[in-house]
Amino acid sequence: MPKMNIKRTTTVKAPVEVVYKKVSDLNEWTSWSPWLIMEPEATVSVAEDEKFYEWNGKRVGSGNMSITNEVKNKSVDYDLTFLTPWKSTSKVRFELEPSGEETKVSWYMDSSLPFFMFWMKPMMEAFVGMDYDRGLALLKDVSEDGEVHSKLEFRGQQSFDGCQYIAIETVCNMSQIGSKMEEDFTKLYEYAGDHPELMPQKPISIYHKWQVVKQKVQYTAALPMSNLPSALPKWLKTGSIPATRIYVLRHIGPYHHIGNAWSTLSNMQRGKEFKVNKKIHPFEWYINTPDEVSENELITDVCFPLK
Repeated sequence: MPKMNIKRTTTVKAPVEVVYKKVSDLNEWTSWSPWLIMEPEATVSVAEDEKFYEWNGKRVGSGNMSITNEVKNKSVDYDLTFLTPWKSTSKVRFELEPSGEETKVSWYMDSSLPFFMFWMKPMMEAFVGMDYDRGLALLKDVSEDGEVHSKLEFRGQQSFDGCQYIAIETVCNMSQIGSKMEEDFTKLYEYAGDHPELMPQKPISIYHKWQVVKQKVQYTAALPMSNLPSALPKWLKTGSIPATRIYVLRHIGPYHHIGNAWSTLSNMQRGKEFKVNKKIHPFEWYINTPDEVSENELITDVCFPLK
């Protein structure tokens, strides 16, 4: 059986006893779970002693988790069992290290894949690692502020009228995407500011390729225009998205949480809740921008083109 070992770490600006409560009381998991955010209607049941938890859903599958050992304000161990989409068991552990009013949180998983899925080990470790990253970011929110700053609105199928745009195409590490995208859009807006006759609209990012194992991404930062310029500097390109049907999942909150929307739509696609048009790449549509609202009020529509 191919073994999987995952570890992710973050620092939470909250006392260790606050964080410990969030990970040791399974009633608290529903407030920050990176999986349940994908399926609010999933059924969740927690035992009276708060040490056993089971779930059932269309997107998140079914299974249960029980606390097997805990050292107050230091560590919690769990047995995790997935029943669907396939059966598996895992050992999960949280370790907490206090430092003044902050807490270093480490989240571990030791598991294995069915033997016939050995070839998927690198990809599965990458995907579970991304889930852990999302979960730690949500745990950080709820521990520091008492609430999660990431909300999903399932807006469903809509018509997209299409657009033409000026753009910058970039390939970078996934950890660099925030800074690279800020740099790209700054250049685009500077160009648009010198050419107001082009009538720029709300910005869009188009994602061409995710290399999850290598942690690489290829995307286009695009500024839709009512009119395209007749000549462009070499660092700019033009393109278009055709009119199409799209499935829209709206994310409300900081950009570092947008992975919650992408993971949800990818899960929905795998579950055949809709059929994507692979000839048109998925995109983010920024309904407002950081210079207009606070980061907790940012609205981003993640759009998957449909067949």
